[in-house]
Amino acid sequence: MNDVIDRHVKSVFATPAVAFVVLMMIFPIAYTLYLSLHDWYGSTTSPPTFVGVDNYVRIFSNDPRFWDALGRTLLFTGLAVSIQTVLGVAIAVLLHRQFAGRGLVRSLMLLPMIATPVAVALVWRLLFQPELGLLNDMLMAVGLSPSAWVADSSIALFCLVLVDVWEWTSLITLVTLSGLVALPTEPMEAAVVDGASAWQRFWLITLPMVRPVIVIAVVFRLIEALKTFDPIIVITQGGPGFATETLNIYIYNTAFQYQQLGYASALLLVFFAIVFTLAAVTLSFRRGKASS
Repeated sequence: MNDVIDRHVKSVFATPAVAFVVLMMIFPIAYTLYLSLHDWYGSTTSPPTFVGVDNYVRIFSNDPRFWDALGRTLLFTGLAVSIQTVLGVAIAVLLHRQFAGRGLVRSLMLLPMIATPVAVALVWRLLFQPELGLLNDMLMAVGLSPSAWVADSSIALFCLVLVDVWEWTSLITLVTLSGLVALPTEPMEAAVVDGASAWQRFWLITLPMVRPVIVIAVVFRLIEALKTFDPIIVITQGGPGFATETLNIYIYNTAFQYQQLGYASALLLVFFAIVFTLAAVTLSFRRGKASS
């Protein structure tokens, strides 16, 4: 017996930790799946009532609020991640060059990510305040009319995109910068000898070589942007009306305000499937590039 343990000592010590992690991952998913097949209101003492796939049928055939929330989620995510990717890569290319104070600038890029998301959201909520906010003071200082910002349903979602871009562009920058630092110098030197312009070197050599790293950064941001919760709940609470109610906020309201725990569980699993699918599709670009 001791000989068997000695031969598999690594597995023996790792098994309890692995089993605990697996259990902590599997149980919430299994219980959520169980609840999604039931009708259960948290405000009552009645046990869950089995309804089969009725909750899923309701989601796709009789819940326009779900589709509206999904559209806002995709719009918010698409705008935020696209802008962050373009700005992040551009800033990374600039920071990759030698200039005085480069280390300080790189350190400053960390500040938006270091701050607590709720604290960031509170600051932006004050900036967006229609009467006392700094943004309206700046507009009036240059002779422009003040804006309602997040109180205006037509631009509230775009204001939240601005907050997300400000906070998380630095993540794309830092990940891309790490990829740029690791690139070999020989292809770039050969391109210079061949007379390639700076734009040609970037577009034909640097960008293709660093693309796998950029894709990984985009996947991280895609997942987090789809799940964005803190800034929305702090700044707008999903309003005005339902103008900024993304899918994550809708699930939260369904579970904790309307106490429809069974239906919220079904929504959560559909949301998980959407996030997983979009992340897998995005990762396929990296694999496709690598395989070619």
